[in-house]
Amino acid sequence: MADLLLELFSEEIPARMQARAAEELRDRLAAALTEAGLAPQSLAVWVTPRRVTFHATGLPTAQPDRSEERKGPRADAPAGAIQGFLKSTGLTRDQLETRETDKGAVLFAVTHIQGRPTRDVLPELICGLILGYTWPKSMRWRDTRLAWVRPLRSILALFDGQTLPGGLHLGRNVEGGEQPGYRAAGDTGDLNYLPFGNQTFGHRFLAPDAVSVVDAADYQAKLRAGFVMLDREERKRLILTEAETLAASVNCRVKPDAALLEEVAGLVEWPVPLLGRIDDAFMDVPAEVLTTSMREHQKYFALVPQESAEGDAKIAPYFVVVANMVARDGGAAIISGNQRVLRARLSDARFFWDQDRKLRLEVWAEKLTSRVFHAKLGTVAARVDRLAVLAVTLAGQTGADAALADRAARLAKADLSTGMVGEFPELQGVIGRYYARHQREDEAVAHAIADHYAPVGPSDRVPTAPVSRVVALADKLDLLAGLFAIDEKPTGSKDPFALRRAALGVLRIITENGLRLALRPVLDAAVSLYGPQIEKLDTAATVDALLAFLADRLKVTLRDQGQRHDLIQAVFALGTEDDVVRLLARVTALSDFIATPVGADMLAAFRRAANILKIEEKKDGRPAQETVAQPLLTQAEEKALADALEAALPAVESLVAEEQFVEAMKRLGALRDPVDAFFTHVTVNADDTGVRANRLALLARYRKTCSAIADFGVIEG
Repeated sequence: MADLLLELFSEEIPARMQARAAEELRDRLAAALTEAGLAPQSLAVWVTPRRVTFHATGLPTAQPDRSEERKGPRADAPAGAIQGFLKSTGLTRDQLETRETDKGAVLFAVTHIQGRPTRDVLPELICGLILGYTWPKSMRWRDTRLAWVRPLRSILALFDGQTLPGGLHLGRNVEGGEQPGYRAAGDTGDLNYLPFGNQTFGHRFLAPDAVSVVDAADYQAKLRAGFVMLDREERKRLILTEAETLAASVNCRVKPDAALLEEVAGLVEWPVPLLGRIDDAFMDVPAEVLTTSMREHQKYFALVPQESAEGDAKIAPYFVVVANMVARDGGAAIISGNQRVLRARLSDARFFWDQDRKLRLEVWAEKLTSRVFHAKLGTVAARVDRLAVLAVTLAGQTGADAALADRAARLAKADLSTGMVGEFPELQGVIGRYYARHQREDEAVAHAIADHYAPVGPSDRVPTAPVSRVVALADKLDLLAGLFAIDEKPTGSKDPFALRRAALGVLRIITENGLRLALRPVLDAAVSLYGPQIEKLDTAATVDALLAFLADRLKVTLRDQGQRHDLIQAVFALGTEDDVVRLLARVTALSDFIATPVGADMLAAFRRAANILKIEEKKDGRPAQETVAQPLLTQAEEKALADALEAALPAVESLVAEEQFVEAMKRLGALRDPVDAFFTHVTVNADDTGVRANRLALLARYRKTCSAIADFGVIEG
């Protein structure tokens, strides 16, 4: 057994691409090795800004021998057929095997292939790995044909301590130029040829010279000495630990930011956290502005006072910057430089903060008439008018204050025109709340302005205040209605307008707040508001498409929560339920009921009845009637079932109407005994056609009673 050490060394890889690329390349390498008969015992991957490195252990030194066989003609086939087979295989007649099959004696060509040494297999396999991987964004350099995330500079490839032969030619991107691929040998003076080697490079500034390595342990040790921390998780731990230590030194703690930590770990090979200070002159600017400026532009970690409560927006006048350098002065110059850059950034933010507040939000809202929402759907100002109407409608159905909902909707988009949002788009909504408070708007209005984009993701919080949730709903429903009306629906993996996210937001706001909304009339109102904007608007078809889209999103959500897809479909199949809260309660009750012995028996009885009806209705060419004629009931068991159904159907319908779904299920379960007795003692296909039709009517009525709760016909198991 032997090891493979492979390093792809390049210019700096964008931080956001590193982790995913390392994982995908590792999986591809493992698959390629396994397919070649060289499955490793373990395969580790490390990624830093300038390299992706793989260490495979337990590789065999050669491929296993294998046999390939081809089935030929029958042994007694014409000579021409046999000669053709021999020609295609390159064998002689006496080299073929004859085997008895169910079709007689058949010829087989068996070729024994000796496994190649692993050292000979790996070079082409590695080149195939490089050439076969597609980055989210890639580039070419000089006149090469190879597209890679950044220019490749070297390839370290050691197998069993020895450098692999040959190398990768990057090809030539000129007319008639050669294609990239493996070369057994190449001109070392050719800049487009990267020979496999045993050298790597340390930190770009602290240890830039090439170093030779003999194995993985030597590689790790020399890179460590060269100020390169290979393990991404180790870099993250060090950054967080050192940042917390620095924060504690000024009685603060680091503001949690997992995404920023991931990104910064991909920007440095040797992380050195340093503590900087924010000028006091900027501390009266909103904390979100300070945090956004530091995070988005400079990749700084914000600090919060040690005593601050969870969720408190206030930040401390400090930040942590992670340098990729060990400075002789302890980082003083780095800190000073970063403070100077931040001062300039925050000066811009302070300017916008002061200038924007000179105008009221109503004035900023007027500027939305020149901002296009969508080429086919008009301006943002027109959208605001629709939001106000829709928010007032929703307020009336959810108990929110209609006047406040109208006011919040009309001001919700105003900050899009401000200088602050122009500089920091991430602050839309958030900065609007500050400006609303500055002009002494009702606090409910200010919160609704900030919250109307929420939730922006599956883990984001949902607005709970009455005014906030109706404005947030109006914003998402208007977006969905408009884009569906012009047939801009999501297709496959493409969703440029984030309509799936909007639909999920609608569902989460409704379910997590327990809002009782009939979606069809709400969607009808949202789509109808586009009537003056869209010619030949088919409101009914658009509403149907939206309901189906929301239903699909809800099914996905419920499946992710562990609900069975067939139970979800059983409720959705009714096609009459557009109250999401009630629908979820029905699915839950159905799930609980089917899990009981009574529920399982009832489901079996339903299937039996449904199968009989399906066969007989097809034979008769029409649906079975649902009205039972009492005089035609001749057996005690069918009379008992008729009486039970006569009492059960109105009771079940009443319980469903009262949303007592658990009780409705129990009432349905009570039919088990009379149904079992009916199937045991009664022959449905009686000789008398009238009796037969009446017994089918009993089963049809049983089917109708069950369908008051769900379509049991789609339930599996």
